[in-house]
Amino acid sequence: MKILFLVPYPTEGASNRIRVEQYMPYLNSKGVVCKIRPFVNSHFYKILYAPGRYMEKAFWFVICTLNRILDLMRAMSYDIIVVHREAYPFGGPIFETIFFKIGKPLVFDFDDAIFLPNTSHQNTYIERFKKPGKISKIIEMSALVIAGNDYLKDYALKYNKNVVVIPSSIDTDRYKPSVKRGKKEITIGWIGSNTTKDFLYGVEEVFASLSNQHQNLIFKIIGPKFEMPMVGNISNQTWSLDSEIGDIQNFDIGIMPMPENEWTKGKCGFKALLYMSCGIPVVASPVGVNLKIIEEGVDGFFAKNNEEWIKKLNVLIENNALRAELGKKGRDKVLKRYSLVSNAPLFYKKLIEVYNNRAGLR
Repeated sequence: MKILFLVPYPTEGASNRIRVEQYMPYLNSKGVVCKIRPFVNSHFYKILYAPGRYMEKAFWFVICTLNRILDLMRAMSYDIIVVHREAYPFGGPIFETIFFKIGKPLVFDFDDAIFLPNTSHQNTYIERFKKPGKISKIIEMSALVIAGNDYLKDYALKYNKNVVVIPSSIDTDRYKPSVKRGKKEITIGWIGSNTTKDFLYGVEEVFASLSNQHQNLIFKIIGPKFEMPMVGNISNQTWSLDSEIGDIQNFDIGIMPMPENEWTKGKCGFKALLYMSCGIPVVASPVGVNLKIIEEGVDGFFAKNNEEWIKKLNVLIENNALRAELGKKGRDKVLKRYSLVSNAPLFYKKLIEVYNNRAGLR
């Protein structure tokens, strides 16, 4: 079986790294020949979310478009085409429709509510060119749809009955707890991107209040730069694939604030799962799939307003034993339900079913 995976980003992009790339060793061990083709290359990705630089972005967009057109020819030698999120960022389902018309079985995987209008502040001008309505058409043409959570599954079922939920999964051999030696500070950590940075502004009062209460507290922000006037204990660090695991392991508490809306209901809780896999207790907004991942008071806490954020974080700041207990139970849950080990066989099984149906086998 040969499978061509069309993904939006290079390895630096968390979504396809988690939803596609990390399954490759398992698929290869089963004799599956895999090829991953990102639309955005590494050069383009470095500037994609930077403000301005429009001419440079336009140049790389043309190059990436030409490469995606070449993928149409590459696809002829593959048995199945797996599209993660979309094959092409603008316009209708052009490439997906071509694959469908030429009889290539299409598998569609998505982990966000990409059927809704949404874009980053850095690239608001591209909104007019995006066509989120095409997602329903892609789902209709697919032999199989893989959704990241039940909310996305419910949407997909309107257009296709062959839908399976495979949560975003963690490689627990890599993301695991580490011993924190000689630490006097308590680090409350957040990891994210420019597209989720705005969620931090909802807890600014929490940062300020806790900073006044605790002298040994550090807020560590991994990814976009986030600063607050009068709060000097915020530490910003650029995200790096090489340092990501160590950065998370250095947290004492992980946070995941989010507003409640249709877009965040489609989120797959990956931030919380990263913290939990490393044995880090998590405090999160009670939104969407977070309600399924976290059990209140057992492997994490929920906070729906500033008062609750302050209360729950204070409990963890002041209780090292509780942090360790919640962290251990969170790790256990990830191992059981959200690990690569537990979900890779299902991913492979569903692809085999598509292949067998293609070959006329049952």
